[in-house]
Amino acid sequence: TYLVDMQQKRYILQKINTHVFSNAKALMQNISQITQFLKQKIGEAGGDPYRETLNLVPTQQGTYCFQDHDHCFWRCYDFIEDSISYDIVRAPEDFYQCGIAFGNFQSLLADFPAKILFETIPNFHNTPLRYQTFLQAVSADSHRRADEASEEISFIRQRAGELSELTDSLKQGKLPLRVTHNDTKLNNCLFDRRSGKAICVIDLDTVMPGLVAYDFGDSIRFGASTAAEDEPDLKKVHFSLPLYESYTKGFLEAAGKSLTSEELCSLPVGAKLMTLECGIRFLTDYLEGDGYFKISHEKHNLERCRTQLKLVSEMESNWNEMNDIIYKYK
Repeated sequence: TYLVDMQQKRYILQKINTHVFSNAKALMQNISQITQFLKQKIGEAGGDPYRETLNLVPTQQGTYCFQDHDHCFWRCYDFIEDSISYDIVRAPEDFYQCGIAFGNFQSLLADFPAKILFETIPNFHNTPLRYQTFLQAVSADSHRRADEASEEISFIRQRAGELSELTDSLKQGKLPLRVTHNDTKLNNCLFDRRSGKAICVIDLDTVMPGLVAYDFGDSIRFGASTAAEDEPDLKKVHFSLPLYESYTKGFLEAAGKSLTSEELCSLPVGAKLMTLECGIRFLTDYLEGDGYFKISHEKHNLERCRTQLKLVSEMESNWNEMNDIIYKYK
């Protein structure tokens, strides 16, 4: 990612990661459709469509994707001036604003036909399939690591019956298919540098059809923790109910009217399952030899898994309170 300064105007120039996103043109078609739809909705609501969503810069041929001589793909956005992003929640207000940003994103796209979007990473939140891959990794134990992770393996297996709750509800028509961001971390929100208010949602590569509970859940997984994702000292890792409430308040203020009662009930489930799914992914990668996630030491993925499972355990202990907070702000 490059910041391109043309004196009169600045741009963000990005090389697309085709190792993760193999179909760059379909990816950019998704982003183009979403951002054009958002611009129209924001304009109709009296907002600023050049600040409240990403704006793609077309090539001279009128496309939004450029392929160079090395077969690499590039894209360009207008740079949103006087904005800032944060990697960690500094105060509850940050997480509240993050909730507003992603809730508004969901509300604005509520009547977008999600089915027309390309699935940039197939089965990204297919939790039952993630579990099956995990079981295969345990069975193969190709790097002789299963014994060291026996407690974590047992923890996950004990919750196997819960893993299909969201996917089953989608198949049964209880939950509607929505446009989802699928990477709803705090640092994918831009904040106004002066006011501290959330401006817009960025990093739209993983926008595809999904469930609202996925986006809500991933935000909670990442932002309502008292420690880093790879904190080795589990005594420092806790699920923060106050931060959960801050985000929920913002998210439902912005998106609540666009959600069904079934979707509202699914939000705590999303928080738990997205956290458990992430733990499963970290542990699977550890058992398979750390081929997917970047690591800095041998047990990095195991430590990441343990933080996620600790959060799941504390969510279970606070389950009634989590549901009460949804009811409070719905």
